[in-house]
Amino acid sequence: MKFAKATERYEAWLARHLRILDPDLNFKHEQMRLAPFPFLRATYYRWAQIWENVCGASARGPQVLGVGDLHVENFGTWRDIEGRLIWGINDFDEAWRMPYTNDLIRLATSTLVAQIPCEPKQAMAAILKGYADALETGGRPFALAEHHTALRIMATHRLHDPEAYWAKLHALPECQEEAPAGVSKAIDRMMPERGIRWKKAHRIAGLGSLGRERYVAIAEWRGGSVAREAKALAPSACVWAREGKGTAPILYQEIIDRSVRCRDPFVRLQKRWIVRRLAPDCSRIELSALPKERDELRLLYAMGWETANVHLGSAKPRVLLADLRKRPRNWLLDAARKMEKAVRADFEDYSTR
Repeated sequence: MKFAKATERYEAWLARHLRILDPDLNFKHEQMRLAPFPFLRATYYRWAQIWENVCGASARGPQVLGVGDLHVENFGTWRDIEGRLIWGINDFDEAWRMPYTNDLIRLATSTLVAQIPCEPKQAMAAILKGYADALETGGRPFALAEHHTALRIMATHRLHDPEAYWAKLHALPECQEEAPAGVSKAIDRMMPERGIRWKKAHRIAGLGSLGRERYVAIAEWRGGSVAREAKALAPSACVWAREGKGTAPILYQEIIDRSVRCRDPFVRLQKRWIVRRLAPDCSRIELSALPKERDELRLLYAMGWETANVHLGSAKPRVLLADLRKRPRNWLLDAARKMEKAVRADFEDYSTR
């Protein structure tokens, strides 16, 4: 199936599960034409449709509850129940049961498409070593206060100017339309205390989820700003790729509950809405927000480790390690290069239309 036809069919399927915001969806299509990396981020449905055929044997392996839409910008920071700064994967919109290699191959492909400045073989080795080391030790979350000094410096570089973050949120125009039933109640539950009066705004963010409803609640509370966001969810695009129709459960809450993780107490799936806290230290980290002086291989090692933290919630480490050890040398690089080629071909086809 050609990419344009796949997109048309996926968006029609998605519209049966949630309300589509046409201006936001049009903006998503504009972003998809800018470069291969935003195209990759915006089109997980296409990946889910083709990756097994493209990757062949590399796409087969033990099943896990996986992230699905994993890439180098699907990592960020949040505060756990103790107030500690935690780093890890921060978006599970596409969580589904799949071969564990999906997440590794997609993460590896994203390093090639995003042109991470390190030698590809070393990049793949760093991801795999981090993943295997985490499996061997049973995993461990990334609490940045006492450990991971280099990662902490990279992750907190963007936090030096919190005023700009809040100014951007406060500048969002107030949303006049009525929010769907249950959204206001869901947001109220996640506020620091009951009875807080908040302004409702519409926010455009992300790429894969552009076109879906997002409501932001912004309030002044005890001397500063607080914000929560409710984002509409649909079943994983894996459901569409396998069946092309129907529905399925949303596994967002299940994957974060089962992972080796210091959970964000302000993230909760409420019916078909994921509600989360918004703050400068609770957000995704873009590559452009990282310091110029950074250690890419150390970062990729940590990303591989964190991927294993998630997989350990649904699979035995010995099973994953046994499968990993019998794979041929360079299997990850070979699969990532095949997928990079497929992604770039779809991008060229789409961007020239």
